[in-house]
Amino acid sequence: MENKPIARTLRLLSQLMELHGVNPFKIKSIANAALKVDKLPFPIAGKPLAELEKIDGIGKSIAAKIVELLENGTMIELREMLDQTPEGIVEMMGIKGLGPKKVAIIWKELGIENIGELYYACNENRLIEAKGFGLKTQEEIKRLIEFRMAGNGKFLYSQVEQEVKDLMEEIKGIFPDALKHVAGEFRRLNEIISELVIVIGSLNQDVAFKALAELDTLQNVVLNGTHINAELKNGLLVDMICVDKADYYYELFVNTGTTEHVEEVLSRINIPLEQPETEEIIYQKAGLAWMQPELREDKNFIQKAAENKLPTLISYYDLKGSLHNHSTWSDGVNTLEEIALYCRDELKLEYLGISDHSKSAFYAKGLSIERVLQQQEEIDHLNKKITGFHIFKGIESDILNDGSLDYPDEILKKFDFIVASIHANLKMQEDKATARLIKAIENPFTTILGHPTGRLLLSRKGYEIDHKKVIDACAANNVVIEINANPVRLDLDWRWHQYALDKGVMLSINPDAHRNSGFSDMHYGTNIARKGGLTKEMCLNALPLAEITKVFEKKKSGK
Repeated sequence: MENKPIARTLRLLSQLMELHGVNPFKIKSIANAALKVDKLPFPIAGKPLAELEKIDGIGKSIAAKIVELLENGTMIELREMLDQTPEGIVEMMGIKGLGPKKVAIIWKELGIENIGELYYACNENRLIEAKGFGLKTQEEIKRLIEFRMAGNGKFLYSQVEQEVKDLMEEIKGIFPDALKHVAGEFRRLNEIISELVIVIGSLNQDVAFKALAELDTLQNVVLNGTHINAELKNGLLVDMICVDKADYYYELFVNTGTTEHVEEVLSRINIPLEQPETEEIIYQKAGLAWMQPELREDKNFIQKAAENKLPTLISYYDLKGSLHNHSTWSDGVNTLEEIALYCRDELKLEYLGISDHSKSAFYAKGLSIERVLQQQEEIDHLNKKITGFHIFKGIESDILNDGSLDYPDEILKKFDFIVASIHANLKMQEDKATARLIKAIENPFTTILGHPTGRLLLSRKGYEIDHKKVIDACAANNVVIEINANPVRLDLDWRWHQYALDKGVMLSINPDAHRNSGFSDMHYGTNIARKGGLTKEMCLNALPLAEITKVFEKKKSGK
């Protein structure tokens, strides 16, 4: 073993000791030894213990640890420390600027155990509340995590959306007369993007290559036959396909849908396709209704297209209100009044459902019973003060380990609606997680099941659940399922929307906003809802104020 891995191991041991509050003198001595080993001009592997002990900065105790490491590949003390530390916490210490003391605060005071949860907490503005953190530190941590997430070649749709739009504007400026459109995953509104595909028609490849190679937004531009391959500065791969104008719509179709979708559509065409003048003609010749790009996943919706029964997909402008939002009463940034006025005046919504964290979420200033009553007094006051708008009294009630909610019935019945969510003890087997959710769903006060799997895209898979059993329980108990619109969550997964809708379960596009700017996430939630085939009629918060009021009243009455 070379000196550097030995030094890294000693450094990790010192960091774990600091994390767990071991004697500061011992921590310092091991940290200093790590530095010393790293800079030694000779290898220490193979040196006898007596010789190691004499090296300045190492000494008898640390020399014994080094020998143990060299002989066994690890150290008992290090192994014990690692056993006491979640894997995500160890990984977190690798983020530049996050030393053990800050990681300890994140872990032990905020209850965050991995980088995905940390990124989500940054989006929720939760870090600035912790000792030793501020807005600048929070934003820097968020930036570094995004850089790490991009390292696997995959990006959240929200991470690349603006860069894609900027690139397309540049292409339009350079080639104003050419046909051009984004295809692939981005056009299908996928939650995760691994490659950006752009189809350009009526354009000479050599001319295009020379122009695109000079763009500041692109790097590593390579001409490859009819393809121009490049990368955005963040590392996202770009594939630009340059074709004759006559072939443009066929290429756009072929490069938009998944392979299975494209093959299924083309298999239905029994006459020469020639050179279609629109994508619609391709579907028409296949005996199908034209399919929105976001529906072109595999064979999903093909049969409905054949029967001309495709859903009229919900749009952002169909939304009449926003449910599942957080204010300064828990871990939000804006006051209730600021949120209400923003929703009314800027977003032109009819209502707001405030659902701050419940008492179990101590890390997010969850509301005690006394504070619940105080908040509801403020809501009553604001509903009299603010005209042309209504605030519903809600709560995001934590689902406890046994599936119960964390307030007694006499408090639960005081809310207009309740979002029931899991935030703690996420490492569950499928049967346990499913039973836990179903018990919460069966609670007569549960209105909406919040982010059902707890997933954080590209960072935390979430707990496994039996989706069919959970959705069936929601159907049986008249519980709405949330599409959490935060682009890190987008949970319920769109792949289960049709099953829910077929069972008569309504969905709700909820931003889970912790600041006014967070309401823009409803766009991402709408994108995913469209992929799942959601219509406005089956979206809870697309109901006008009068209708959703009746829904809440009916649920509370138990009818």
